[in-house]
Amino acid sequence: MDRVARAYVRLALRLDRVLPGVLDAHLGDPDDAARVAAEPAPDPDDLARETDRLRAALPAADTGRTAFLDAQLRACRVLAEKAAGRDVGFVEEIERCFGVRVARGEPDRYREAHRALDALVDGPGPLPERLAAFRDRDRLPAEHLPVALRAVVDALRGRTGSTVGLPAGEEVTLEVVDAAPWSGFSRWLGRCRSAVAVNGGIGHRVTHLPLLVAHEAYPGHHTEHCRVAAHRGAASARPEREVFLARTPQSLVAEGAAELGLEVVVGAGWGRWNAEVLAAAGVPVDLAHAELGEAVETVMARLAPVRQDAALMLHAEHRPAEEVVAHLRRWLLVDERRARRMLEFLAHPRWRTHTTTYVGGVRLLRPWLTEGLTDTPRELVTGRLARVLDDPPTPEALRVPSPPPERPARRPPRAGWAPWLRRTAVGRRAAPRNR
Repeated sequence: MDRVARAYVRLALRLDRVLPGVLDAHLGDPDDAARVAAEPAPDPDDLARETDRLRAALPAADTGRTAFLDAQLRACRVLAEKAAGRDVGFVEEIERCFGVRVARGEPDRYREAHRALDALVDGPGPLPERLAAFRDRDRLPAEHLPVALRAVVDALRGRTGSTVGLPAGEEVTLEVVDAAPWSGFSRWLGRCRSAVAVNGGIGHRVTHLPLLVAHEAYPGHHTEHCRVAAHRGAASARPEREVFLARTPQSLVAEGAAELGLEVVVGAGWGRWNAEVLAAAGVPVDLAHAELGEAVETVMARLAPVRQDAALMLHAEHRPAEEVVAHLRRWLLVDERRARRMLEFLAHPRWRTHTTTYVGGVRLLRPWLTEGLTDTPRELVTGRLARVLDDPPTPEALRVPSPPPERPARRPPRAGWAPWLRRTAVGRRAAPRNR
């Protein structure tokens, strides 16, 4: 197994040479990467054949490692085909790369979310105008962004360390860039250090800031990377975890975990918690506005599939850009400028399938994190998140129930735990969930 795993790492390094950017991070020996970089340019067809050879060499035993490597190699096969110039349809690419099927969301669910927002956001005028006014009030002045970022990073670092766990010596540095097709991006620097770049040109909101930091840093991508790096070389280490590949099942699970990170390590009330963190750092915030901001973000999360719709319209149905923009504006209640920025991300060749990792990853992970936990004990949910970070299950594994938890002595449910966790645990058998 280790021989196959090490060959998979070399394959990933070579794939990045023919599809630059597909390798999110390499946590292994830099000399290995240097040797691959010094090789002649690889032939994508040779890489496709290598994926087949490695899959055939996997041990027959049905283990988590076998499943992980097999799923990753299936995705690598598709990536090699695309690098060779083969046309792979958008829906087929998603299914073969991520192991999930995608389809348009349900407008009735979007309308339900709109009704919930209409009840939350007061004021005159139609809902899009009221929501825009709400977002304007929530806007963080650009001059406060560096201080606010550092305050939220430090606070979430403390929460993550006490709940999920962090290795000694890990560190996040912050960068603010003027323009990018994303709001934030985590770049691995090595030795348990990451640089988180934040797009300062989009005008960040107070309520959205902790969601962004949790996703990119604590307990999101940086936390996953440095936990894996800290165990590299240990007897239990797995060579295949030395690489993080975009456009693979690994990416879908990692993005889903990062999206849920804030709710796991802080829980319900994170809006007020964030406002108090910022106020203590000297950032002007409206504490009374904080709880409403959290409520609005919780409802907006139900509209996440709209972005998947837009990707399908653009790449599978080949709809005109103007029609995609109109769909985003109608259901996400955003202005044209914001909709066109979303379109820029969706149209980018590197990111065109990436929206699926957010939508599909959350849809699979939410119920799995709380399976069988009718009172959602905090330590069991954070323990499962730590397991996902250290030993990510495949999408196929996430479709089956979580293993029975090793329960501590029975105690009453902890006040302030995330309401979506409670709802999922109690009601998931009554009706299937569709975000």
